[in-house]
Amino acid sequence: MYLITMFEDMGKIFVKYWDLFLIKGVTATILLSLMTVFFGTVIGALLALVKISKIKPLKWLVNAIVEIIRGTPMLLQLYISTFLIPVIIPAMNELENKKILCISFTLILNSAAYVSEIIRSGIEAVDKGQTEAARSLGLNGTTTMIQVVLPQAVKNILPALGNEFITVIKETSLASTFYVGELMTQYHVIVGKTHNSLPILMIIGIIYFVLNFVLSKLLGVFERRMKAHA
Repeated sequence: MYLITMFEDMGKIFVKYWDLFLIKGVTATILLSLMTVFFGTVIGALLALVKISKIKPLKWLVNAIVEIIRGTPMLLQLYISTFLIPVIIPAMNELENKKILCISFTLILNSAAYVSEIIRSGIEAVDKGQTEAARSLGLNGTTTMIQVVLPQAVKNILPALGNEFITVIKETSLASTFYVGELMTQYHVIVGKTHNSLPILMIIGIIYFVLNFVLSKLLGVFERRMKAHA
């Protein structure tokens, strides 16, 4: 009986607040995830190139940053950035979207740390003979990296990058602590209106599952097409 009642409540709540779930929550979650993955990949690629470079002071600095980020909880990082960034940059206090900027910065930096390791391992997985052959043909280090190594590395790291996107979608839920509008923020909003937590959590769980399931299937199709054209 309780399950039947809960499913009925889920239906009623979804029908009444579908716009908060789908329009506000899903839109904010996807936009935050896309921004995180895009900038996280760009910054992560730069960090990976530094990690495999011969400039030791920069390598040590980047390695230290990456290890600190990977070795501390995301929620802790969100709290620190929310309080620390406005202190370091006082002008941030004048911005209406201060909180969203701090949260976005943290998510991007966290993603970049993991992506840098993905890209570094992908580059190092490319047969060194490819680099030696390119250099013997007269290509310099930069051209070899761009035209020979990176195209092969990209094929190796695409599955891991896809998994990172799925992970980011789930990690945006932590941003609800600061009420930035994504799905778990809408949970708090709707609970405040209905005082009925479990059906709302179940609805949000289903939405997260559908988002990640669809994304994983699309990534699978993309990977198969990449292999077919390889």
